[in-house]
Amino acid sequence: MNFRRSIISTFALLVLTGAAHAQANYPNQPIKMIIPLAAASAVDVAARIVTQKMSENMGQQIVILNQPGASGMIGAEQLARATPDGYTIGGFNDSIMTMVPNLQPVKWDILKDFEPISLVATVEWGLIAYPQSGFKSAADLIAGAKAAPGKIDYGSGGLGSPQHLAMELFAANAGIKLTHVPYRGATQAATDVAAGQIPVAFQGLGTVMSLVQGGQVKLIGVTTQKRLTQFPDVPTVSESGLPGFLFNSWFAMLAPAGTPAPIITRLNDEVRKALADPDVQRRLEEQGLVLRGSSAEELRNLTRDQFAKYAKLIQEAGISVK
Repeated sequence: MNFRRSIISTFALLVLTGAAHAQANYPNQPIKMIIPLAAASAVDVAARIVTQKMSENMGQQIVILNQPGASGMIGAEQLARATPDGYTIGGFNDSIMTMVPNLQPVKWDILKDFEPISLVATVEWGLIAYPQSGFKSAADLIAGAKAAPGKIDYGSGGLGSPQHLAMELFAANAGIKLTHVPYRGATQAATDVAAGQIPVAFQGLGTVMSLVQGGQVKLIGVTTQKRLTQFPDVPTVSESGLPGFLFNSWFAMLAPAGTPAPIITRLNDEVRKALADPDVQRRLEEQGLVLRGSSAEELRNLTRDQFAKYAKLIQEAGISVK
């Protein structure tokens, strides 16, 4: 019996020693990053910029695998079911993490089936209007909607899209009623604002930067705490009509639940190191992104808080994609 116990103890020690050795030598093979979005999306572009520098610093390639479809659920499920050894990680946006699970059934739990690595960057948002709409600020839109409840249309990238939720959050906080016009994608909605088919929309600034700069749409408010340096004359929505209103999108890195803590720490360190690189900073800023970075715990708390916020909003607004 003692001999058997000795064999078992020795085997367990070897397993633990082997695991510790593997973590100490991490990474010793290429890392796969699953992105549940199409190539050339904002998250995809940002991920390629950041992981290129991470690969250089770590001495191992990070291979991007785009797995779009079903609002990101397919790729998210693949990551949730992947081996938690640090060699499969994910690049997600906040829509997949906190909006989609509140809109339809998913086969994973964002708070239980993933380990947060780091927030990477945010995409700032703005309220855009057709230049001849007469709306020059968020206050103008609120006043117009109160004068004519339900008579003002707004466009979005579809039912349950970030554009949809941003305007519903705005309307709920302002106590107004607007009429939703869903499109098949954010770009089409922005194009129709420029054409005067709809008067207003919330959009990620990266999507509408060229339309704003070309004068085809008017940026009448930004959803940040402070005015943006790129648009110093554009007031925040908070200061021009709806105090405290904030909205943005973010790109974060995750791993499957159970990924060893030392590996999560190493990946977090590498994200921060990449974000400190001046060339990475310049390239991300050119894409309309604001560098963030965070601890794993900060990302966990952010996810939990935003998940709860959207759950409440979606329920109260009666938003459904069915």
